[in-house]
Amino acid sequence: MSGKFQRHLLIIALLALTLPGFAQTVDLSNSLNAGKLKTPGDTTWKKIEFGANLNQGSFSSNWTGGGVNSVALGLFFNALNEKIKGKNAWRNDFQSQYGIVRNKGQQSRKNVDRIFFDTKYNRSIAAKWSLFANVNFLSQFGAGYNYSSNPDSADLKKKVSGILSPAYLTEAIGIEYRPVPYFFIDFAPGALRQTIVVDKELYVNTPDQKNYGVPIGKRIRTEAALMQIVANFDKDIAKDVNLKFRYLMFASFKHPGNIDNRLDAMLTAKINKYVNVNLGAIMVYDDDQSNKVQFAQALSIGFLYSF
Repeated sequence: MSGKFQRHLLIIALLALTLPGFAQTVDLSNSLNAGKLKTPGDTTWKKIEFGANLNQGSFSSNWTGGGVNSVALGLFFNALNEKIKGKNAWRNDFQSQYGIVRNKGQQSRKNVDRIFFDTKYNRSIAAKWSLFANVNFLSQFGAGYNYSSNPDSADLKKKVSGILSPAYLTEAIGIEYRPVPYFFIDFAPGALRQTIVVDKELYVNTPDQKNYGVPIGKRIRTEAALMQIVANFDKDIAKDVNLKFRYLMFASFKHPGNIDNRLDAMLTAKINKYVNVNLGAIMVYDDDQSNKVQFAQALSIGFLYSF
């Protein structure tokens, strides 16, 4: 056997001995790198809930205490998705509610109506601070009316709102402060907001003769914000009791002294796996709608399913 052939055999033998160890080292290195790609903060979280609330009351014809037979039905559907990967985060929040009530001798009337969607991208710059860009949409499903209290009036009801009448579309870029996972506050100078009133026949009798700030006969009004602030809270404050609220402040460049404020709050208490009690409230101050604070409140018990 020549010396050259012996050297080839020796090289082959050495490779046979070293390659398994080399392959194990490569696999170990790849595993370590894969571990580095996903940081401990990487999470994906989803929550979907839907439910119905039903209220009913009836009285016999000889009921001396007085009363009106009535039935009310409310439906809601909410979905929340949050994804964090490294310094990047994406959050989508959809909320919807619709409810009607019918008293004997009257047509059905809605008592709650809301469509809300917010999508937001965050880029972390510090432990509790991040830059963000988001788009927000707020409107309703059906028409709303003011009903005349005068039984002799020829105009028993007057349409004052409808789907996309009004609707609010807001685009914002700013900085977010999130001290704890269940609460954040956004600061957005220069945010843009479009107020949309699709129904040109709509007429809301406000002091400036405009429909929610949109001139009569127009469909869109655009405002730039001197500052927009949004605060969001969503936490179980006790066992089976959840509190969530969203506060919005919008001060426009054109009228910085006329600051719009809106607070949406919901307190939910679970009685058991499928039954819950809801207490909701909305407060609005917007001089394009009224020169006084508007307030709406609803208490209901019903079915809730979440996953």
